Amino acid sequence: MVELWQNLHPAVQLFLKGLAVVLVIFPLGGIGSLAERKISAWIQNRPGPNRALPIWFAWVPVLGPALQRVGAFHLMADGLKMLFKEDALPGHVNKVYFVLAPILAMIPALTTVSAVPFGAYMNDAGQMVPLILANVDVGILAVFAVSSLGVYSLIIAGWASNSKYPFLGGVRASAQLISYELSMTLSVLPVFLWVNAPGTSGTLSLFDVVQFQSGTWQGLSSGSWGGVWFLFLMPVSAVVFLVSLFAETNRLPFDMAEGEADLVGGFHTEYGAFKWGLFFVAEYAHMIVGSGLFVLLFLGGWNPLPWLPLAEVLGWFGLAGNPIVFGLASIAVFLAKVLFFIFVFMWVRWTVPRFRYDQVMKLGWQKLLPLAIGNLLFYALAIAIIDRQLGAAAWAALAVTTVGALTLIFRSAQPKTL
Repeated sequence: MVELWQNLHPAVQLFLKGLAVVLVIFPLGGIGSLAERKISAWIQNRPGPNRALPIWFAWVPVLGPALQRVGAFHLMADGLKMLFKEDALPGHVNKVYFVLAPILAMIPALTTVSAVPFGAYMNDAGQMVPLILANVDVGILAVFAVSSLGVYSLIIAGWASNSKYPFLGGVRASAQLISYELSMTLSVLPVFLWVNAPGTSGTLSLFDVVQFQSGTWQGLSSGSWGGVWFLFLMPVSAVVFLVSLFAETNRLPFDMAEGEADLVGGFHTEYGAFKWGLFFVAEYAHMIVGSGLFVLLFLGGWNPLPWLPLAEVLGWFGLAGNPIVFGLASIAVFLAKVLFFIFVFMWVRWTVPRFRYDQVMKLGWQKLLPLAIGNLLFYALAIAIIDRQLGAAAWAALAVTTVGALTLIFRSAQPKTL
């Protein structure tokens, strides 16, 4: 199978990879909308979608009622409705950019998936090989660079609608992206500072981060705590990244770009049918990619437990050398963690009330950003001390710097009085 794939023309490989992304992301976006309704119903103690049952499927004894109870036919009805519903084009909009906006929303959503490893297997030489569409050394940089372009679709949609509420939604989206992109980037810098030991070739690969958390990466140095998940080694980075991820994906309590309570529907007020659906498929795709990033950076990727790599678990059963079993097991563990965080996204949406816009800006600039800067300074000094094995004076300087950073953060978080 591997030889057959390698013998294909590169253009054919690219086409098949792109087709695989589309065939995975679009169904997952639809399933995400169904899961959102079922989870919200479960949280609010109501049944949720469970009525739709086509007459041609009602005679199936077990499968029909089961799919009806899950709400699968509601998902089918929604998909068909988006495809066949009349897609009106208002006369007052800028038509070219109005149609272009939902297409631009899907491009980053589909592109970033290609740089995220979703599993691995062990080859005949005993080396780990990532399951990834584009194995690049600058994986995290590629994901951040491309995913940040998604906000342009919201800005263009708001501007092209020629309506005040969509325009305000686009302005809010741009301000929110700038506010939380800084904190998100600063939160992952300590991870790569820790992974890139002195004397080794630098890397921004997400696969290398997982290998570090497996304790099997070749760049490990003594005292680097290889095998521990970064969630326990850098909890502040994990919290800042997770909060910023909620804001970057425009999920409650950070959905300022929509804000139906004050903006009717925000940037997508004038949209309907298939173009409206593309925006929300893109939102669920960003949720999936963001959850995958959090799992790779802070939860050990496809490793089941800290200091317990998947290769060791499969080795107990003599299956570590089987690439098919290893690959399927790694995908299963990775997807289980991703699905848990998608559940967290939906849980928070139906639990935490929406922030005011001024609260969103204050949280981003006065709390998260100073916290991310202080966290980066702490780990930069700590790594320098560990690598150079400095003495008590350096540790004292680290303590003073940390206390000073925390003091600044605390003072910036205090309410200001006139």
